[in-house]
This record gives sequence, C-alpha cells and structure tokens, in this order.
Amino acid sequence: MGKSYNRLEIRERIEIEKLLSHNKNCTEIAIHLGRHKSTVSREIRRLKSVNYNSMKSHFDATIKSSDRKFDKTKLNANPELKKFIYEHLELHWSPDQIVFSLKSKFPLDKTMQISIESIYFHIYLHAKPELRKVLISQLRQKRKIRGNTRRGADKRTTIQDPVRIDERPEEVLGRQIPGHWEGDLVMGKDRASAIGTLVERTTRTIIIVPLKKRDSESVRKAFEREFKSIPRQMKKTLTYDNGTEMAQHKLFTKNTRIQVYFAHPYSPWERPTNENSNGLIRDYFPAGTDFSLISKKRLKEVQNQLNERPRKVLGYQTPKEVFESYILKNVQ
Repeated sequence: MGKSYNRLEIRERIEIEKLLSHNKNCTEIAIHLGRHKSTVSREIRRLKSVNYNSMKSHFDATIKSSDRKFDKTKLNANPELKKFIYEHLELHWSPDQIVFSLKSKFPLDKTMQISIESIYFHIYLHAKPELRKVLISQLRQKRKIRGNTRRGADKRTTIQDPVRIDERPEEVLGRQIPGHWEGDLVMGKDRASAIGTLVERTTRTIIIVPLKKRDSESVRKAFEREFKSIPRQMKKTLTYDNGTEMAQHKLFTKNTRIQVYFAHPYSPWERPTNENSNGLIRDYFPAGTDFSLISKKRLKEVQNQLNERPRKVLGYQTPKEVFESYILKNVQ
C-alpha cells in the first residue's frame, strides 16, 4: 500500500521560504523536507505570488480547510477532549505534552486522540477572539501568529572561516555518543544583556553561562571557563548559530580542543536541543529580563533545577544522572 498523503505543516512552509531565500531549487528543498518534488513545486505555484510567503500560504490553506470543517472538528465535537486540552493549557503544558498525555491515558480511544497542529489550529483560528488571547497567553512563546516569523537571508556579520554543520561527524545525529553540545545566547531586555546557554545533546545537560558582556572575546572566555571542569570524553563538538559572539571560534577550538560547527543561517531546527532548552530557561527568565540584575548564584540555581528535573526523553531520569553515568562508564 502506498504512503498516505500528509498535508504540509507550518514548519515545512517556513523552511520552504527560507530555502528559497537561499536560492535552493524545488529538488533540493524536497530532499531537505523528505517530500516529493511535485509537492514542493505545487505548493510554490499555488500561492500565485512572485515571492513565496510561508505564513500567507499556511493561513490560506488553513482557512480553506477550516471553512469546510468549522464546528465539525474533533475538538469542537468532543467536550471531554476540549476540557482536557483547556485544563492542561492552563497548566502551561505544551500541545506536544498534551498529545503525548492523551495517547498514554487513552491508548485505545481514538476520540480522545488529536494532533499537535489541530490544537494550534483551534487556538489560532477556531477560538473566538477573547478566548484566543487567553489560550495564546498560556503557550510558552505566546506568539500572536503561529510559526516562526523571522525569515529571509542572513544579514548579520559573516563569521570568518566557519566550519558548517554539513561537515559535522555523523555520530552527532544519533545521540548515542555523548560529548556533542549546542550553544546560543539568550538575550535580555533591549538586547543590552545576555546569558550563554550550552546543552549536551545526548544527556540534555544544560549549562547557563553568566556574561558581563556579549562581545566575541568575553563569550569565548566565559565558554572556555565553563568547559574547563568537564571531563575530556564529554566535550567533543559544539554546534552554534551564526551569532558574531562566536567569531573567535578558532581560538576557542585551540584552547578547548572542541570543534565548533555553525548551523545554516536562520535554521534553528539544526540546533533543536538548544532551542528547547532556551525555552525551558525562559520559563524562569521571560523576555524583558535584565540579566545584569540576575546574580551568578541565581543562574546556577536555575541550571541545577533544570538538570535535576526528570525528563521523559531520558526515561524519566534526570540530565545530571545520565551525564554522571556516562562519566562513570569511562572511568571503569
């Protein structure tokens, strides 16, 4: 039996727009998305616009679907399902966590199953205006529209001699071998302050790096200090975005022996563990926080709380437990 057709998701449309801005053709985009070339070309032609706009395309497609299904959706037709979702959104559960919980609690009841996108569609398109504001306020990122709105080519200063993620060892993707990190900055109020964030891909161990400044020298030295106490077998590579704070990556690699690989411009999905960790940190330090007023002691308290929190992806072990177990394996 052939594979059933799945509609394009918002993240795929955003990627199409980004890749088009980097002059990728339909074949290259299709390979990147794992889609058929005709699906991509049809999607681009469908908008009938000179410049493809992911948000407009997704909105148009959703409206068409919504017009056909409004008040006939599974969520609107099932008060028990709607109640469960609303109650857990109020507890600030993500749609992903809600969907997983439904599958665990009602494994044989298809009426209590729903997709992540269906929850988002309900929040952004099916809910009435006042209710929509409430539901959006309960989401972690609280965006007024669905999806990542930062688009287009990279306009920041170019990193000199970057080693791109394409050259990164294949073992990084599998997560079976620890020691591969992802890094970024979390910006403070008016971008006047920041903290560094590092996360180990296999164990999900988070390091919050206090920063007095965010110039390349200050960031390099701060990251080097944090990595200094980590055993050699647990520090192999660092995947970073294109922020100029990592301009001294060659010196950083020389001093730490940690090879730095740079993600493609505006491609946060290439650092998924770090993006998720930054979201967890934002639960403690929301947008608008002035990090110059946050003590190093407080930053490390939050770091410890996150590393001592059981994680489903780790079989409900903590990042600290898994990290320490890998160290012990290498000692024995």
